[in-house]
Amino acid sequence: MGIDLTSLHWIYLSFIGLIIAFMVFRKDTTIICILGIFTIAAVATGSLTGSISSIFSSFIYAITELLPTILVISIIVAMSRSLTSTGINDVMIKPFASFIRTPTLAYWTIGLVMMFISWFFWPSPAVALLGAVLVPVALRVGLPALGIAMAMNLFGHGIALSGDFVIQAAPKLTSDAAGIPIGDVISASIPLVIIMGGVTTVTAFIFLKRDMKQGKLKVETSPLLFTETDTSSSLSPVWRRIIAILIPAAFILNVVAMSVFSLQGGDATALIGGTAMFIVLIISLAAFKGDGLSKTTGFLIDGFQFGFKVFGPVIPIAAFFYLGDSGFNAIIGDHLPQTSHGIVNDLGAALSTVVPISQAVGAVTLTAVGAITGLDGSGFSGISLVGSIASLFADSIGSGVATLTALGQIAAIWVGGGTLVPWALIPAAAICGVDPFELARRNLLPVTIGLVVTTIAAMFLM
Repeated sequence: MGIDLTSLHWIYLSFIGLIIAFMVFRKDTTIICILGIFTIAAVATGSLTGSISSIFSSFIYAITELLPTILVISIIVAMSRSLTSTGINDVMIKPFASFIRTPTLAYWTIGLVMMFISWFFWPSPAVALLGAVLVPVALRVGLPALGIAMAMNLFGHGIALSGDFVIQAAPKLTSDAAGIPIGDVISASIPLVIIMGGVTTVTAFIFLKRDMKQGKLKVETSPLLFTETDTSSSLSPVWRRIIAILIPAAFILNVVAMSVFSLQGGDATALIGGTAMFIVLIISLAAFKGDGLSKTTGFLIDGFQFGFKVFGPVIPIAAFFYLGDSGFNAIIGDHLPQTSHGIVNDLGAALSTVVPISQAVGAVTLTAVGAITGLDGSGFSGISLVGSIASLFADSIGSGVATLTALGQIAAIWVGGGTLVPWALIPAAAICGVDPFELARRNLLPVTIGLVVTTIAAMFLM
């Protein structure tokens, strides 16, 4: 597999190292990302004006890619403001509050429910479904917002998405690339997903409880725990209860529609966002007689202000990492070699060509390649490459193609799909009102431990 690495690849890799170092030391990465975009564009085009323009173009590209997530988070926050300002939210969370009484119950309940819903509809819609109801309950029983975000993220974007047992988009891509039946990849991934998920979520919970006990983590406010009640609301207690019942019913109908019409990913998210928008309209018109139109606008302004405030710091770093995949041609132009499959995919493929072949090295390499291809924040863009490399390694080793394929798939999606790349975990961070970069830092050690243990386990399962 001949891979020609150019100066663009090495510059990109160098800036990745700088960005990771800045994130580890809790330094802002915005300037590094902008310099990285400018440098890569300058080397690729040789044009000063083109390089400067590429910074702006990369921001437009990143915003376009992130816009559906920005919109649905903004609308969910607007809905939450309408619920809390009218007192409906208190009625809605009462049944859950009677069951979820401790931070431990909140962490595991939110995580397991998130995992179950994500299996069927993928994590972003699941975050929106759970956020308005369970986040306030968890905060009130003492689970910090960061702990809630970790549970949603690790169980949803981690366990559920890396296995993808129901929708099967991920195993379909990897199995096709490896040239094996999809059932083989799913069967091989089951023990690895269980090991990865169990080790990571338990480790994260242990660290979380330790920091709570030491006072390092405390219960903060959240955009979904907006407690000011608007005295101009005219909803009676009876109508609050009725609407509190109708809202979950509407989202249950969403789930039914997703199943009946096979809506997943972006389509499912759009359905939830549209439903939330209708809820904002109905509540505003019903609760604020004669002032419903202006109240609707006010709730939307609150939601959009929150959405762009949260996403603002992420856009530059997302813009840089999008250069590693299809964003390069869209932002800078066709300046990569004809044989290139994207910078991050090229780096992953190049790594696979310089390592010796054995079961242990094969497992480590597939984990590393999966993690590298996940750096673009997609998780899915590089898993076909993972399947191809797994097939090559298995031919040399003589066995283990399904296990290697599943291992690479898990590594790619846990990193990029994702629990470590900041903009991939923004939905959970935004709903919980926490810094996505801080969430990525909290996830780093548990996910790394999980990947190490899972890689070792894969060596024995090949």
